[in-house]
Amino acid sequence: MAALKLISHKLCPYVQRAVIALTEKGVPFERIDIDLASKPDWFLKISPLGKVPVLVVSGDDGSEVALFESNVICEYIEETQPGARLHPQDALVRAEHRAWMEFGSAILSDLWGLETTTDAETFEGKRQAVAAKFARVDAALGAGPFFAGEAFSLVDAVFAPIFRYFDVFDQLADLAVFADTPKVRIWRAALAQRPSVRSAVSSDYPDLLRAFLGRYNAHVLKLAA
Repeated sequence: MAALKLISHKLCPYVQRAVIALTEKGVPFERIDIDLASKPDWFLKISPLGKVPVLVVSGDDGSEVALFESNVICEYIEETQPGARLHPQDALVRAEHRAWMEFGSAILSDLWGLETTTDAETFEGKRQAVAAKFARVDAALGAGPFFAGEAFSLVDAVFAPIFRYFDVFDQLADLAVFADTPKVRIWRAALAQRPSVRSAVSSDYPDLLRAFLGRYNAHVLKLAA
């Protein structure tokens, strides 16, 4: 079996997707955290976009292939690794799941605004955008506890890191993002208890995220004050 090495950053939600998928599959891998503010030359040589995650796949012949982009990495893990299926068998349902994975990425784009904006009006616009997107998600959810019911899927791996942000935000202020999304709240709670989700970050994740918010003088910190 090919050896897997995941190039990572401690706060990156896209890295967490890959970590969760690998953990759900029970696949051994080496995780190497780097400082994105001072990217090593060796990393820039293997990451065309200069972003994490990168999954380095080493063959028995000593060859190495570097895969980049989190969804590509997750799809490779699903297609090549044994263990529980993380995608539906049916092609149409599988495509639907992939679409919701992209929707999760769109939510992350709005979350970047919640993390980094210093302006109250811009922050409120992003908060409303995130709340509106989660309302769409709530309408798509079934009985739960996960996105596809009892089966954990790659959609869950995508959304779990999103919810993790709010574990920290909730300690600062009530953003009311999930006030009108009862199914999403149940989903969030179920993912928070999943071992693969809990172990996808280090114990200092909340402190690191607060420090990140502080560097941007984020408006959400002002709400806490």
